[in-house]
Amino acid sequence: MKKYFSLVLFAHSIFAMPFALIGFFLGVSRTDAPFSWIKLLLVVLCMVFARNAAMAFNRYLDRDIDAKNPRTADRDIPAGRVSAREAFLFVVLNCMLFMAATWFINPLCFYLAPVALFVVLFYSYTKRFTALCHLVLGLGLALAPIGAYIAVTGKFDLVPLLYSFTVLFWTGGFDIIYALQDEDFDKQAKLHSIPSLLGRRRALQVSVALHVLSACCVIAPLFFSTFGPVYYIGLIFFCAMLVYQHLLVKPDDISKVNRAFATTNGIASVIFAVCFLIDTFIRTYPNI
Repeated sequence: MKKYFSLVLFAHSIFAMPFALIGFFLGVSRTDAPFSWIKLLLVVLCMVFARNAAMAFNRYLDRDIDAKNPRTADRDIPAGRVSAREAFLFVVLNCMLFMAATWFINPLCFYLAPVALFVVLFYSYTKRFTALCHLVLGLGLALAPIGAYIAVTGKFDLVPLLYSFTVLFWTGGFDIIYALQDEDFDKQAKLHSIPSLLGRRRALQVSVALHVLSACCVIAPLFFSTFGPVYYIGLIFFCAMLVYQHLLVKPDDISKVNRAFATTNGIASVIFAVCFLIDTFIRTYPNI
């Protein structure tokens, strides 16, 4: 189990999982849909299974590339800790478990499940032919809030879609920052990314633009729903973290990329979700 957690970098679930919880409780608090512990558990399991499948498939597909890249040569498959066959079987198992979990949620989730799997698995191919791979990754994570909302309500709505666009642009922006580490290798290996296409300075400018769009999308729900002061604290913190990570990484100094990528964005996601949940609880149960 430990080696599979290493294979899929389970800790990185912290990026999308909080937004899935936002989508879930948005559906419960803004509609007549009842709260269900079973449904919440199924949503969490769907997140885990989909991400496990996506990450393991990425490691499986990129095993030869990772072996040639000094930064990734110690990953589990190139290092021999997990075999390619084990990784592929892990992908298949998680895809099957994901489909099974959606079956128990509602028909719409089950019918849309193959689309979700296609998006999260297809990302692994995109770096081979397009520099827009960062946005495809963002699209995969962006399914979290709207998917969780559909799990509760069985329908689409504007506000959870706005949170999905928040995740899309947020993820695309910080994945560009992360990809700065492989700019030279990507050029040599003929892999596509924004940094290898545009260079560091312009890649960071694109990342800034995406994070501006993310900030606009996370602010937009204020015009369509009512929130309390705790939510505003989370909103300000999230936007501040978007700014902060760009203060950490410069075109001539990418030594703090991992801090900007993992730590900053993980904290931003968790704090924003906690503030959203506290605000929702306060407004739902004002007399407690």
